[in-house]
Amino acid sequence: MRRMGISMLFFFLCFVSTGWQQAHAQTKPPFITFDAPGAGTIPNQGQGTFPAQITGSGLTVGSFTDANGVNHGFVRALDGKITTFDAPGAGSGAGQGTIVNAATDAGIIAGVVFDGYGVFHGVFGPPEHLRTFDAPGAGTSSHQGTNATGINSEGTLSGDYVDGNGVPHGYVRSPDGTITSFDPSDSVFTAASTMGLNRAGAVTGPYMDASGTEHGFVRTPDGKVISFDAPGAGTGPGFGTVPSMIADSGTIPGAYADANNVIHAFLRFADGNIITFDVPGAGEEANTGTLANAADLEGLITGQSIDDNGISHGFVRTPNRKDFFFDAPGEGIQATVPLSINVWGVVTGYFVDANGVSHAFLRLP
Repeated sequence: MRRMGISMLFFFLCFVSTGWQQAHAQTKPPFITFDAPGAGTIPNQGQGTFPAQITGSGLTVGSFTDANGVNHGFVRALDGKITTFDAPGAGSGAGQGTIVNAATDAGIIAGVVFDGYGVFHGVFGPPEHLRTFDAPGAGTSSHQGTNATGINSEGTLSGDYVDGNGVPHGYVRSPDGTITSFDPSDSVFTAASTMGLNRAGAVTGPYMDASGTEHGFVRTPDGKVISFDAPGAGTGPGFGTVPSMIADSGTIPGAYADANNVIHAFLRFADGNIITFDVPGAGEEANTGTLANAADLEGLITGQSIDDNGISHGFVRTPNRKDFFFDAPGEGIQATVPLSINVWGVVTGYFVDANGVSHAFLRLP
């Protein structure tokens, strides 16, 4: 990607900033909720709208589940217009369809499509011209296949695939279509949940060792895989370190479960240094605590705290460790879950209402 000069960068920043102000000038407090057209509303069926990322250009991308349990992709533009779409070959049964995991500023998305047989395939491209692909070695039975979880502005994709034996592995797909698979040396399951990719081509994610303990890894752009654990992380099944994403600065936010199964947030910096933290009000019982879900280039962190009643609340933490807390508006909200933050400090995620239906939100800075 060509670097912008100072004058062009200043013009771009002013243009996008003005766009946010014009699009949302009347919003007080700075919290916007929305639903993708066609999102299901049947109580307690896992239906609704689920954003995955907000880009620097203001695009919010994600997926929604309809009343039949089928998944579809969506893109929400800066002006609020929502476009829905399905990838080629998407199945029409419950649990099938299209799931969007990431996007570039230009609107090139990456995700996964579940076909009518329950096999999943990687998908990328503009929503109107999506392409599918499969990693070499990906299985072809139900619950096997290829998942694209990250994309950068250079056209590199990252993700995982499940082979014919049901074992997940990580991969990187270069812009020319070459796919390289990898596993940390002691991994039995690589990136079985989430995997992130930054502009430089560094990848992060979790993996599981033979004891069932989860660890974090970083795969550098030259292919070196480095494992790491947050200080205080427990060991054994259900314990360990789970990275969430990797910022362009190389910072990796995430969470770990200690020996008492209390959850704490961590930040791993590009030099390998790791700090841990808990936000005020986070629970101190098993399965409660603090999760750092995303970071921006300037060091803002967003995530969720789970209190002792099991209710999730959103937070934004500044580089000087000042915390701002927020909940989705409404009565009986069960969870507020921030998932992504962009260069402007705009946060997106979803919240679960009193009926167990999920809705998307944007929190403006």
